[in-house]
Amino acid sequence: MKSILVILALVLPFALTSCAGSKTTESTGEVIDSSTITTKVKTKLLTDQHVDGLGINVDTFKDTVQLSGFVKSQAEKDRAGLLASQVAGVEEVVNNIEIKAE
Repeated sequence: MKSILVILALVLPFALTSCAGSKTTESTGEVIDSSTITTKVKTKLLTDQHVDGLGINVDTFKDTVQLSGFVKSQAEKDRAGLLASQVAGVEEVVNNIEIKAE
């Protein structure tokens, strides 16, 4: 019994800190939230008739959505940023989408 308590005392602090987030990492709950936001933004982009959702990548970290990829016009880039900002839970949108020259 004593050896089990010693093992728990050694392992428990590491187990608890692996679930906590920091400035550069997300906690388990934040990872789930970010995945949910990413899915909602991507779905919104794919279902919008004015945006080529297949050409846009979406990444989320701590409620900040980063958009990247290529679109045909400034209007399409702006629309993608607007759609992303309308998703619940999004605090900020970093729109790094580039306009491809034709």
